[in-house]
Order: sequence, then C-alpha cells, then structure tokens
Amino acid sequence: MEKVKTIEEIEEIRTKKRAELDLRVNLKANTVEKHILVCRGTGCTSSKSPKIIENFRRIIEEKGIKNVRVIQTGCFGLCAKGPIVIIRPEDVFYAHVKPEDCEEIINTHIVEGKLVERLLCKDIDGTLVKRLDELNFYKKQQRIALKNCGIIDPEVIDEYIAFDGYKALEKVLTSMTKEQVIEEISKSGLRGRGGAGFPTGKKWSFTAMAKADQKYVVCNADEGDPGAFMDRSILEGDPHSVLEAMTIAGYAIGASQGYIYVRAEYPIAVQRLRVAIKQAREYGLLGDNILGTGFKFDIDIRLGAGAFVCGEETALLESIEGRRGQPRLKPPYPANSGLFGKPTLINNVETYANVTRIIINGADWYSSIGTETSKGTKVFALGGNVNNVGLVEVPMGTTLREIVFDIGGGIPNGRKFKAAQTGGPSGGCIPEEHLDTPIDYESLSKIGSMMGSGGLIVMDETKCMVDIARFYLDFTVSESCGKCTPCRIGTKRMLEILERMCEGKAKQGDIEKLEKLANSIKKSAVCGLGQTAPNPVLSTLKYFRNEYEEHVMNGKCPAGYCKALCNLKIQPDKCKGCGLCKRNCPVNAISGEVKQPHVIDTSKCIKCGTCVDKCPFKAIVRG
Repeated sequence: MEKVKTIEEIEEIRTKKRAELDLRVNLKANTVEKHILVCRGTGCTSSKSPKIIENFRRIIEEKGIKNVRVIQTGCFGLCAKGPIVIIRPEDVFYAHVKPEDCEEIINTHIVEGKLVERLLCKDIDGTLVKRLDELNFYKKQQRIALKNCGIIDPEVIDEYIAFDGYKALEKVLTSMTKEQVIEEISKSGLRGRGGAGFPTGKKWSFTAMAKADQKYVVCNADEGDPGAFMDRSILEGDPHSVLEAMTIAGYAIGASQGYIYVRAEYPIAVQRLRVAIKQAREYGLLGDNILGTGFKFDIDIRLGAGAFVCGEETALLESIEGRRGQPRLKPPYPANSGLFGKPTLINNVETYANVTRIIINGADWYSSIGTETSKGTKVFALGGNVNNVGLVEVPMGTTLREIVFDIGGGIPNGRKFKAAQTGGPSGGCIPEEHLDTPIDYESLSKIGSMMGSGGLIVMDETKCMVDIARFYLDFTVSESCGKCTPCRIGTKRMLEILERMCEGKAKQGDIEKLEKLANSIKKSAVCGLGQTAPNPVLSTLKYFRNEYEEHVMNGKCPAGYCKALCNLKIQPDKCKGCGLCKRNCPVNAISGEVKQPHVIDTSKCIKCGTCVDKCPFKAIVRG
C-alpha cells in the first residue's frame, strides 16, 4: 500500500501531472509527445477496442518509437462512430477503427506525420472532419458531468488529480463548514438527475438536520431505463468524480459510510469503481483522517441483479439490506429513516458528477447555465432513429430540435421525424409539433413527458405509436415488483388491451377502457415507478389518438408496422429490379427478374421488414 498523501503531496501530483497531460486539452501544447486516446467504454469495448490498444502498444514497442503513449479512456460520446481513436495534441479524430488499422495509423500518422484520410470521421453532410471540435455533434454540447470522459485514464488516480480531482474535497474539508457546503449546492440550483428533479441542496439539508448516531450516503447507479447509459458512462470514464462527491456529501450531512448500488450488468463500471476505491483508500482520500483533517468516510459497492424497480430509492435500500427490492411506504422518507433505519442521502450518479464542479467554480457559475428553474446541464443517451447515436450533454433549455437535428444529425434514410420518447418507461412521447420545446423539467411536464434519468429515443415515421406504448408497458409489466394491485394487475390489463390492438383483435370501447385504467393507476400506485407507468400510453393517446382509432375501428396500422394489420408490397413504378430485396429475404418470399419489377408472395412473407430496409429506391411499402 502506498503512503497516505498529504494535501501538499496531492497538490504536487496535480501540478506535475497536469503539466505532463496538458496536451490532452491544449491543442497548442508545446510538446513532441503524442497521446493516442482509445475509447474503452462498453460500446467500443464490444467492438474490439482492447485489441486496438494492445496492437498500438505492441507496434510502438516493436518499432522503438519514443514519445508516444496509448491511453484507455471513457466514452467520447459519439458512439455511432466507434471504435474511436483520437490523437492529441493535434486532436485528430479517427472513426470505426479496427485492430488491423493500427499499423497504418502508426506508420502514416505517427512516423510520417500524415493523416490516414480513409479513417477520418465523416460528418452528417459527408464532410471529412480532421478534428474532434469540428464535428457538429460536439458544437452545442457543454460537458460538466462528462468533463473527464474521453480525456483521462479512469484507472489512474493521478490523471484524475491532474484535472482538479479531489480539489473540491480539499476545499470543503479545509475551508468550508457543513452548512456552507449545503448552501453552495442549494444556491447552484442543482436538481436530482435521476428523474424527479428534486432540489439536491434541499435533500442534503433534510438529511443533515436528522439526528442519529449513524448516517449514510448512497449512490443510485441502478439505471434500468431501456436505452439509457448515462450513469454507466460516467462510472466507466470518471469514477473518482462520484467518489469525491459522495465524500463531500458525507461531510455535509455528517455521514461516515457510503454505498454505491450498481447493477451487475455493468462489469466495466464495477471493475473501475473497485480500482478507484482501492486507489482512493491508498492515497488516504477514503478511510480515516482524510487529508489529515480528522474526517472519516468510506465507500463500498453493492451489486444489484438488474431489477428496474430498484431504481426507486426505497426499493434500492431494501435490496442493499438483503431483502427483495420493493418500495417502502412514505413517509418516513430516507432522509429521516433510510438504510438500516438511519438517515440516508440518496442521489444518482449524474447528480454527484456535478458536485465537484459546483464546489470549485461556485454556485453562481453553475446557476448561470440553463434556465430559470432548471440549472446546469443534462446528459442524454440519444438513440433510436437518429444518425449520431451516443452520449450528449447540453445546457438545460436546449430544444429537442437542436438535440435531434443539430447534435444528432437528423433521421437516417431520409425519413421524417415522428416522435421522441424522454424519460423511458416513466416518460412520454413528444410529437413533431413540440420539437422546439426547451428541455427542462417544467417544459417537459407541461407536454405530458418528463426528464427521467436521460434516455432520449427518437422515432421516425415507420414507427407505430400504439406498438411503442405496448413495448414500454410490456417492460413495466415484466419489471413490476408486484407489491401493489394497481401496478401488478392494472398494467397487465392495459398491456392486454394494447396487444389486442396490435393484433387486430380490439373491441369497441377499448380506447376508453385503456385511458380510464391509465388514469386510475397513475393516482393509486404505491411508488413513483407505478404512478408513471401509464405515461407512455397517456402521451400517445394525447398526440396520436388517431392511430389508436385506426387500430380499433378500421383494423389498420397507419404506420404499417403491426404485422397483423398490414402487408408488404412492391410498387412496380418504383422498383428497378436490382434484386437486393430478393437476396436478403429470409424466407424467399420475393420473386422477379433482373431489371424487372419484383413481387412479394404474401402467403410466404413474415413481414419482417428486411426488404423495406434494404431497398435503395423506397419501392416497398407497408399497407
């Protein structure tokens, strides 16, 4: 074990290491050294980025090249272009890199000083982009929670320290009272990023006021929304930011123990948390007498089995205590009686990731970002029918249109935007008429959606909104803990109605019955997850009621998505006879001669839609 570091030794590491790593953020760094940054987030890891790192290091060693280092980092954000390699200080962005490309990058870029043009990233308009900051994807973003992701090696504590890591903790322990810390968080306007948006400072204050011999700080890293990976990316790319913030929270509320509840399906995040905790303990940044100030605080990890309901704070506490994850009745609230019956502060990963920047830069700086009631930035996992799938952090108040079209690059294949789902199974679908809605807590609530933890799923014109509601409700039904009747039985009955609609078996009155059930469950379910489960149904009924009516009254799916209600057909005037549809059909249901219109045998067709996706002339339609 290394010797526990003093404040002076931490500052010495910060100064020396920052000078060494200046080229990571300074494109005019005066250095002959180069750093090859390779994304080691989950997405790029699954696309062989560990092999890319291995190949780079092997080639550099074999060639005896000096002044070049290969660094694993967290997520750069633009997951659609992964695996990503960035070379600093020139900031060159290489996309879709394969392990076999490493030799060419070393020989051409590092040795000869020339760009490997075939690997340069293409922007949505087809322009070759040489540098990361030239991509439209990044131009409207502002990284606070993701400040170190893609810059530091998350498994090296010295790199975190170099970029002001543990500086906020040092400031808090040496020059601020507990009350001042809570006041700073309150003044910043930071609200919980886990979904409900409760003021963070107020939650800290309530827990601080509670009287007890033991208090706890808990980090909710359960993140169960379909398509959401914001918290996972922060833990994978910058785990120390969460540890430091939890320690600050422990000081502020008078706690000595913290727990990170993270789902076991996040193996990279779990491994990096374990490394970070071990390093922080070795440096004396966790444990007894932190930085020689007499303050004691430690953190342990608890693994969840992936139950969606454990994202609800009281169900999470039940799980940590070793019981089945089910919500508790409130009051009492966790601030007064939480983990093991003691006062407990619970925030999610992204909320904690904002804390250190607030302490270092001040509440006024943070509150100057965002809107009047929603301060700071928000991280979104942008997915679905959008070109630039990835991780996005924007100031609150940024419009949905800016996120989808300016950052996300619009809808693929020339299709039209239809809706965006925010808030996951607890949120709602936002139609085209509300594309210019500012993304903040109040604005989303007004149009029948919610911020949620940050999943943002974009849907094009081919999506059926009845089926979308069915998809989310199917998820909710399977994840219901079963504690209360409205959620356990009510959502099941709603799902049955939606399934009848999608199968062409709906009855008159089903729409009204569905709406009545949704409103009843919203009012009577025990926990927040049950109360918000009807939201996808209610929002699609509000904005796309005509689709429900077509399913029920006319037995048709306007989007041509529900298999039972549509057939695929080839338009003879548009078909060029290229044969792509025929070659890709999995059941050989398409016939036709080259350069002649093809035909689909509806008796064989399984309506999978492969031919629709493959046709370059948009000659195949659902109807």
